Amino acid sequence: MKIIIGQGSCGIAAGANKVHTEFQNQIQSKALNVELTLTGCIGMCHLEPIVDIVDDDGEKTTYVKVKPEIVDEIITKHIIENKKVDEYMINEIDQMIIDKQERIALRNCGLINPEFIDEYIEKGGYKAAEKAITDMSPDEVIEEIKIAGLRGRGGAGFPTWFKWNAARKSLGETKYIVCNADEGDPGAFMDRSILEGDPHSLIEGMIIGGYAMGAKEGIVYVRAEYPLAIVRLKIAIKQAREKGFLGEKIFDDDKFNFDIRIKAGAGAFVCGEETALIASLEGERGMPRLKPPFPAQKGYWGKPTNINNVETFANVPWILSNGGKAFAALGTEKSKGTKVFALTGKIRKGGLVEVPMGITLREIIFDIGGGIKDNKKFKAVQMGGPSGGCIPAQLLDTPVDYDSINNTGAIMGSGGMVVMDETTCMVDMARFFLDFTRKESCGKCIYCRIGTKRMLEILTRICEGQGKDGDIELLEELGAKIKEGSLCGLGQTAPNPVLSTLRYFREEYEKHIYDKECPAKQCENLLSYNILKDKCIGCTLCARKCPVGAITGNVKQPHVIDNEKCIKCGECKKVCKFEAIEVK
Repeated sequence: MKIIIGQGSCGIAAGANKVHTEFQNQIQSKALNVELTLTGCIGMCHLEPIVDIVDDDGEKTTYVKVKPEIVDEIITKHIIENKKVDEYMINEIDQMIIDKQERIALRNCGLINPEFIDEYIEKGGYKAAEKAITDMSPDEVIEEIKIAGLRGRGGAGFPTWFKWNAARKSLGETKYIVCNADEGDPGAFMDRSILEGDPHSLIEGMIIGGYAMGAKEGIVYVRAEYPLAIVRLKIAIKQAREKGFLGEKIFDDDKFNFDIRIKAGAGAFVCGEETALIASLEGERGMPRLKPPFPAQKGYWGKPTNINNVETFANVPWILSNGGKAFAALGTEKSKGTKVFALTGKIRKGGLVEVPMGITLREIIFDIGGGIKDNKKFKAVQMGGPSGGCIPAQLLDTPVDYDSINNTGAIMGSGGMVVMDETTCMVDMARFFLDFTRKESCGKCIYCRIGTKRMLEILTRICEGQGKDGDIELLEELGAKIKEGSLCGLGQTAPNPVLSTLRYFREEYEKHIYDKECPAKQCENLLSYNILKDKCIGCTLCARKCPVGAITGNVKQPHVIDNEKCIKCGECKKVCKFEAIEVK
């Protein structure tokens, strides 16, 4: 019998380490012959900590939201008395979230121990690399990736085979292959989960890529803010070397030597851009440079370099094992295969999902994500992170593919989906994302450095009730200039959250500017709190809870709020049991 505890970052944050310790103590104290092991995140972050118990006959039972205090009950009933504890088991609806998915990049996440290479090998690991190196030429490998139609999953969606082929055809003995694991989008954690849950899929994908383009060295550029991912990746690289999958004469090929090292980055968002990432690798400040020459011709230390992200590489072994046609059979004509998305924000079932390209936003958010929290009304979804845009409710049936998402004014990005409900202020949301890109700008381009600052100042004024006639037009003009005058993708996409919200929620901006109202009731300077006399019974609870004494009145008599004293903290509305507090 085996007990498997999900110990990705989300599981650990929910208390999985304490649960693991309690299982360990219970097994020892009861002298049970049970194997206790770990795995990564299976994607259902909202149900963590997750514990799987695999019986001797192979039947798996999944327990969710497990706390240390219920471990004894689970062990006593399930393991000793052989009775499942229905109260803590995953329900059918949540199980269907996994069953509905088509998992390729996440195929092993939550199923294997990422710190034990033999479990990856048992799942067919490194067979694809062996096939490529022993049975295929580099050109045949690239052709298989071309047949698959794999496009880069880091955001731009550039054809993977084309980049590999360009690096292969570039002159020179020394070439590099780089994995961009510098996942900087707020609300995105796809690459982190693969690194924590299945690092060998990345390593194997890089081995295949290195063979295809003639590179002898691979570098994983990963955020230093991903400590668990780095630890598990180091373990995986060490184990792969010990097995002979990395190093010299891989699979007895006298001509193919390949190894991988890790570079921890400082977490600069701009280093998601290829040339800025290369500058950082070389020890310079992460700043983009003009292209051409492209990295495939002149990259790391001036040598031909190919850069793909974690999810892209994780797809490669599956494609080599199952054939490019099998991958191309999924998705749409121009967007093949599957895509991993991180569902965050005002959604019931947040976490990771992997679905075929072409599925609609509605299916992802409502069928898989369970809809909106607290039965609120769906308002928009932010796609593409701070460089993306907001897609409104009327476009919920948009297919999720590169072209369709681009047509909405958003971008696919690396796969972040931040879901918003009716309580989200779209002006404030645009301000939040623009503040992020303004801080992350490297400052090289004047339009990006100064333009984003000016746009942020305007948005801040609007949210504070100081908006004026002409602000909307000025935002649109600045946004267009920044997109046109910026060198790299950060500046070219920085205005997207503002321009997309102006496109779909213009009336919300107008309400802020002309009526001095925030329809979502989030911008404090535009709010006023009043007590409805016909509902107030004079219980005095609101007055007692008001931190500044802005509420007065006699017992059993309607109370009054002094708006000059009111700091708009909302405490009165929270404590009122009679819905007597009105917010305008």
